[in-house]
Amino acid sequence: MAAEDRDAEGTLDAEPQVRVRHLNKRDLNRTWEFIKAVFREVNRSTVEYQRPKSKKRFLEVFDEKGIEQLLFVIRAGGKERIVGYAECALTIIGTDNWMNERYFRARDMRPLFVEELAVDPEFQGRGLGTFVLEQLEHLAKLRGCTHLVLEVAENNENALKFYRGRSFTKLDAAIFLAKTVVSDPEILPPRRLKRREPKARATAQPGAVTAPSEPKDMPPEG
Repeated sequence: MAAEDRDAEGTLDAEPQVRVRHLNKRDLNRTWEFIKAVFREVNRSTVEYQRPKSKKRFLEVFDEKGIEQLLFVIRAGGKERIVGYAECALTIIGTDNWMNERYFRARDMRPLFVEELAVDPEFQGRGLGTFVLEQLEHLAKLRGCTHLVLEVAENNENALKFYRGRSFTKLDAAIFLAKTVVSDPEILPPRRLKRREPKARATAQPGAVTAPSEPKDMPPEG
């Protein structure tokens, strides 16, 4: 076994540091391959392919405004390795999307729509998925959103268990899940001020000289 391979294995067996960054154009091809690999097993067991979209659509997303694409990476064997991917938007994207914006407006919901979320199976159960959701929730707070909203296949039992264990609940009849984003208000709540303490009267100390307070106390001139 080469030294570089031993280093890579050692890094993976330890506790690697996961870094988040935005997707770059040079990442597109390997990110596409990563997403396909993550959903390969899920797609084998479903009638309809769950993920990912076509590569053509994936490449188009990169050039669209209002969509954020995040990569979660580690260093392994001196190289960067993708272990997670997340794609989100403030508005419903795509002409083939069945979500109804009026549903959210009627309920005063301002969602951050999670269009894609993929975690390397080798890192499942190690806190990576939770870290990805925490990053998305943090992003939602910064954007003034009230909910994270995502779609999960009904027969993807592992994913449903994961999301429901993290406070996601089912929306309407469709298999859409939402989680309320807890954020601090911009304006602080009312606050009671302390009671004003009465001023203590000054008392003359023995031997102290007290300045006269009234003109009649002043000594006569001359």
